[in-house]
Amino acid sequence: MIKEFCAENFTDVPKAIAAGASRIELCDNLLVGGTTPGIDVIEMTTQYAHEKQIPVMCMIRPRGGNFIYNDLELKIMETDILEVGKHGVDGVVFSALNEESWLDEEGLEQLLMVAGGMQVTFHMAFDQIPEDKQLVAIDWLASHNVTRILTHGGDLQNPISDYFAKIKRLVDYTQGKIAILAGGGITYQNFSEVIKMTGVKEVHGTKIVKF
Repeated sequence: MIKEFCAENFTDVPKAIAAGASRIELCDNLLVGGTTPGIDVIEMTTQYAHEKQIPVMCMIRPRGGNFIYNDLELKIMETDILEVGKHGVDGVVFSALNEESWLDEEGLEQLLMVAGGMQVTFHMAFDQIPEDKQLVAIDWLASHNVTRILTHGGDLQNPISDYFAKIKRLVDYTQGKIAILAGGGITYQNFSEVIKMTGVKEVHGTKIVKF
C-alpha cells in the first residue's frame, strides 16, 4: 500500500516521510488544485527524498482553472517536463482535456512523448470525463503507458465515501492495466476504510500521514 503525500513546499516533506509517506507528489498553489513547482524546491525535495529511497512525482500544470490547454500552454508543459526530468524526479503528474470533456489525445501524446521513461499520473481531471466514457479513457491511457490515474470518483465537494462503489468498479476494471490512485478528502484517519471499501493500493492527500 502506497501513501502519497501531496506537498506544496519542501518544509513538510521531511516530516511526511518520517511519518510514513511512501511517495511524494510535489506541486505549488494547492488553492487552485496545484501547479508546477519551482526548480529550487524540486531539487531540494528530490535530493532529500531519494536519500530516504522515496520517489517524487512532480505536478506539471501551467495554471489553475480548467484542463483545456492551448498550444502555447502545452509547449510550456513540454518544456517543464524536460526541465524537471533533468532534476531527477521519478515521474510527472498532468492531464489535458478538450472542449467535450474528453482526453486531448493529441496534446497528451505530445506530453507523453516528452515524458519518456518517467512514471506518469493522469491528474484528477479524469473525474470531469463523462462516466459513460471513463472506461474507454482508461483503455486509452493504459495503452499509452500512463502509470496511474488520480481520482476522487466524482465531485470533490462530496465525501469520497459517496464514491466507494464507483472507485471499486474502476479498480476491478483496471486490474493489470493501470493503477488507480484515490484522492480528495483522504486522511490518516480514513485511508484504511478507503482501501477496504474500494480495493485501491494507492492513496493520496495532504493529510495522508500524521505529523
